[in-house]
Amino acid sequence: MKLTREEQAMLDGKHGEPRRWAMEHMLQVGRFFDAEDFVPVTQAHIMADTESLGEAGVEFLERFANAPPAERRVRIPMITDPRGIDFCHYKRLRQTNEMARLEQRAIDAFEALGILMTNTCINYQTIMPPVRGEHLAFGDTGVVIYCNSVLGAYSNFEGGPSALAAGLTGRTPRYGLHLDANRRATKRYCVVRQPHGWSDWGALGGIVGARAGSYWEVPVIEGIDVHAGSDELKHFGAAMASFGSIPLFHLVGITPEASTLDAVCDPTALDAEAIGEQDYADFFARYGGKGDKLDVVVFAAPQLSLIEMQHLAELLDGEEIHADTALLAVTSPVVAADARRMGLVDRIEAAGGLVLEGMCFYQSYAREMGEANGWKRLMSNSAKLVNIIGGYGYEPTLASMEECVASAIAGEII
Repeated sequence: MKLTREEQAMLDGKHGEPRRWAMEHMLQVGRFFDAEDFVPVTQAHIMADTESLGEAGVEFLERFANAPPAERRVRIPMITDPRGIDFCHYKRLRQTNEMARLEQRAIDAFEALGILMTNTCINYQTIMPPVRGEHLAFGDTGVVIYCNSVLGAYSNFEGGPSALAAGLTGRTPRYGLHLDANRRATKRYCVVRQPHGWSDWGALGGIVGARAGSYWEVPVIEGIDVHAGSDELKHFGAAMASFGSIPLFHLVGITPEASTLDAVCDPTALDAEAIGEQDYADFFARYGGKGDKLDVVVFAAPQLSLIEMQHLAELLDGEEIHADTALLAVTSPVVAADARRMGLVDRIEAAGGLVLEGMCFYQSYAREMGEANGWKRLMSNSAKLVNIIGGYGYEPTLASMEECVASAIAGEII
């Protein structure tokens, strides 16, 4: 790989051990993907929850955090994905003190590195959204697919070490979606049944993701003629990335690179696959459970926007969640602060719900929480969450927010 003088100096250790490690790590990644050089990046976003880090991962961060300040601090704005602990509520969730202590050690290390503890997977809605053509080193798959597709920014899925390396150097290997040639559509789909509501958008994303099924595929979708706002596209992209490892999609006439079909592909070279009523029905049918006792309803993955928090509060006004059912609304610290100021948190919790901030349910020792609380049957309007959570011992059901709330009140899936 071609290195600039500054990059070579970092590799030679002239800017300290953390940056030397970072350059060496990214050289290995770049060589693996045949990158010719590095591209400067302006922001980094790291996934590094303590459940994944474990003791060894936290010690790895602490080693860099103990370097001299001039050597250890990140060079570009760098933020964090959701954490595993809400310190105000972890005991109520029956998480352990040891989990909290490990989380605090990770936070201390991140802060020593100059990383901003934003604790969010919806930074594109709340914290300095990237602009078209901006090169990034973002980690969370839902963050990456949204910023690539909806905002026209350039990022690959960055693992935690790679995101940290990018933050320490301000660079990432130039491969994958940092190259315009790899952003052309390779799969084509035509929607003949329009999505309605957030869970429908998530289902559509899951259908497309499962069909495309590869990081290197770029789907283009035609036929959308209903409103596609930020929350709709958030659920759509998060599910597509979860079901298919997809980091970029194009919606004709909606996303910035796809003003027309011709702008992202040669239409004569790609046959369009239809997505209709039966495809949605089959998708939802995978997550049944009608009549089952409902243990927990989770609104998360991605975290809720302020608009979603408002809608949830309205659905719960004057209602009471069943005594045997928990309802968790998970959002970012920024949204939580606004929701608390506006009285939305009080309205949700008056009905028996619990608002959690700065965390992600499936990155929060979900299996241990389920076992400690006796949670098995879980309901959500997030296609991404129901795709993942079965691996943690839950039996998931996908439904609209309205159906989830009605079921939480009834104590069973209705």
